[in-house]
Amino acid sequence: MGGDRTGPVSGCPVATPPPSLGLCGDREAGLEPTMAPSDLMGAAEDLADQFLRVTKRYLPHLAHLCLISTFLEDGIRMWFQWDEQRDYINISWGSGPILATLFVLVNMAGQLAGCVLVLARKYVPYACFGLFGIIFMQTIAYSILWDLKFLMRNLALGGGLLLLLAESRSEGKSMFAGVPTVDDISPRQYMQLGGRVLLVLMFMTLLHLELGAFTIFQDIFGMALIILVAIGFKTKLAALTLVVWLLVINLVQNAFWTVSPARPLHDFLKYDFFQTMSVIGGLLLVVALGPGGVSMDEHKKKW
Repeated sequence: MGGDRTGPVSGCPVATPPPSLGLCGDREAGLEPTMAPSDLMGAAEDLADQFLRVTKRYLPHLAHLCLISTFLEDGIRMWFQWDEQRDYINISWGSGPILATLFVLVNMAGQLAGCVLVLARKYVPYACFGLFGIIFMQTIAYSILWDLKFLMRNLALGGGLLLLLAESRSEGKSMFAGVPTVDDISPRQYMQLGGRVLLVLMFMTLLHLELGAFTIFQDIFGMALIILVAIGFKTKLAALTLVVWLLVINLVQNAFWTVSPARPLHDFLKYDFFQTMSVIGGLLLVVALGPGGVSMDEHKKKW
């Protein structure tokens, strides 16, 4: 009779399950309970939410600065390399010195003015359209159209600008908060989708596609994260992880400050560094704005 007793003793049933099947059994065996993958994911999302609560006032400003850093650096470089840029356009296109000078002037002024407007949060849509125009001009003038890597990076920059446009539309509509609207899928949400998808292109240019355990892991891990961002699933956590990932890669692989300015490699690394920073800015905007209506995260709320 005492052998099949099942009453509670010390907080656990007498007929305890094997240690691997129950929390009480784990404690009696001296083992710590293990966290399931879903628990780890939940803990990571809680950490990301806590980070967003602390930084929500500053995150959009940091995102804007990172996003326009490529245009800011390029505009300043136009000033210091005025003659070289003008001569390149003149020789490449046979445009003559006047048109070549005009091209460099528009390029420099357009980028610097657009950056100032974005940072000041004034006339942001006009600034974005101006910067779109600069991207298009440079794609044609510098024959980027035929260089797949640079073309993908320029498209990724365009994705960042789309997210900036979506943010400006969101701010413009916030004054009408509470007014009923038929706005299930708005143009702003498609902008967010397009921006997320275009950001994928930047990460694809960073893939090594080489044999080696760590390299393969790095490529698979990075692609998994960027696909999550593109489809809008666990978006904020995936985007934040990618921000850290890209920042580390950028500081290690594109450390232009370690190379003499007299070497051509300095300019190449500097270009890559600021382009990557712009995509980091786009990802930070994804974190700040959320994935939008056209995303897995949004559809999950309706299930």
